Amino acid sequence: MSAAQRGVRSLLPSLDDYRQLPRTWKGDILAGVTVGIVALPLALAFGVSSGAGAESGLVTAIIAGIVAAVFGGSNVQISGPTGAMVVILAPTLAVHGTTSLALICLLAGIMVVAAGALRLGRTVSYIPWPVIEGFTLGIAVIIFLQQVPTATGGHGDSTNAAVAAVQATLSATWPQLGWSLLLVAIVVVVMLVSLKIHPRFPGSLVAIVIAAIIAAAFNLPVDTIGELPTGLPAPTIPSFDLASITALLGPAAAVAALAAIESLLSARVAATMSDTGPFDADRELVGQGLASIASGLFGGMPATGAIARTAVAVRAGARTRVTAMTHALLLLVIVLIGSAVVAHIPLAALAGVLMVTAVRMVAPHTVRVILRTSRADAVIFCLTAIITVSVDLIYAVLIGLVVAGFFALRQLARTSGVFREALPGEPQPGDDRIAVFRLEGALFFGAAERTLEEVSSLRGVEVVILRMSQLQLLDATGAQVVTEIITALERRGITVLVKGIREDHRALAERVGVISSLRHQNHLFDDLELAAAHARSHIARGEASAR
Repeated sequence: MSAAQRGVRSLLPSLDDYRQLPRTWKGDILAGVTVGIVALPLALAFGVSSGAGAESGLVTAIIAGIVAAVFGGSNVQISGPTGAMVVILAPTLAVHGTTSLALICLLAGIMVVAAGALRLGRTVSYIPWPVIEGFTLGIAVIIFLQQVPTATGGHGDSTNAAVAAVQATLSATWPQLGWSLLLVAIVVVVMLVSLKIHPRFPGSLVAIVIAAIIAAAFNLPVDTIGELPTGLPAPTIPSFDLASITALLGPAAAVAALAAIESLLSARVAATMSDTGPFDADRELVGQGLASIASGLFGGMPATGAIARTAVAVRAGARTRVTAMTHALLLLVIVLIGSAVVAHIPLAALAGVLMVTAVRMVAPHTVRVILRTSRADAVIFCLTAIITVSVDLIYAVLIGLVVAGFFALRQLARTSGVFREALPGEPQPGDDRIAVFRLEGALFFGAAERTLEEVSSLRGVEVVILRMSQLQLLDATGAQVVTEIITALERRGITVLVKGIREDHRALAERVGVISSLRHQNHLFDDLELAAAHARSHIARGEASAR
């Protein structure tokens, strides 16, 4: 089998995915039922909050849940609609309409599959922790603000969540405002109390049932989910043309980037929570991309791995993909036999569930740790969160990465240095005309200019020895600076000897011209003692010729 065939095969399902199933199937099914109960209110709520509708949220949890379970790279990942995806979809659907949803799913899914096929799965490891946490905080704030219109019964026309929340609050009227807030309060209280009872207690489901019973019993004037289909819709291929693809390419790229980032982060977290086996990041992208495509064909939303639901599954005992399949099949059964009951759920109750979910997304301890770790981490965290809320999620991640890169390069530049040191051996006459410089740390574009200034300003010497064996990092700019140093010193009549170019730096040094800039090829040394002896011989010959 060729390398290309092995690469393709590694991205596809295999029987090895279910090797543990004979020992774990009971626990997997029980975990699937548990996470399915948790996922039901979230799927409904995310569907409503995105503007696609409750049905779309359920379809996503069912179709994407199964497809991602089969084709994904994690054994325990639970996929479906998520709050982060809602943050992007809500304003996009408000502008382009719900008819654009299927094409967005298709385009985004193709992009994510392509990313997996190109082996880009490991790139998520380059996202710094403060960026991830700032991104999460920003998403939590947006999700909370997006629920304000539903929680108050008001209306907000702005695509900005904060502005829409203010508009909805000002436009809300009594008595709907009072009853909606009452249902939200009931849901919040029940969910908080359920956490005290047991971490696995389905508090969100119980809260929604209580809210629905109260709303129906007292015939409260609040909006409900409304009629739902009694089965899955038939798959359809969305109609499209060049103009629609061009208009939706930007939103689809944002959806694809978010789906990839969130899914890989979720899978990575799940792999560290329990011994569920490693995950294949590239295969996970392929699976999530196929899940979004399939979801869109059935009228669903783009899918991602859901960190909260995946964590519930792992804590409930999930070990194989059967857990995710069971969760999806349970939701399908509810659609087939319980859609009439689900239709009476008040929207305000769903808003309460998402408000609690948003608050629980933020770990106060984590925020305190980041803010206290360093000033750079605090700036990155706050900046990412603020841009996520005020501008855009993808811009927030990109700007967070740029800022984190700047601080990292600045810190790396500070670890580099040029240090003058004494010649080895017993002092000899003329040693004061020989300078030994040790280049240390990283000599790259961020530190090269300072090195050039320090060495080039040298006066009163006839020979310079550059020790390069302590350099851990050398890039093209750094190598060019070394070349400039040698050329400038030689032009002033100062002989330059280079000692200890590392083997992994030699090819770069040769290409840029470090070695060719030396006066003689025998001015390149591997031993400092030999370089010092050669330097002293230069001084001795100069003194002899002067006499």
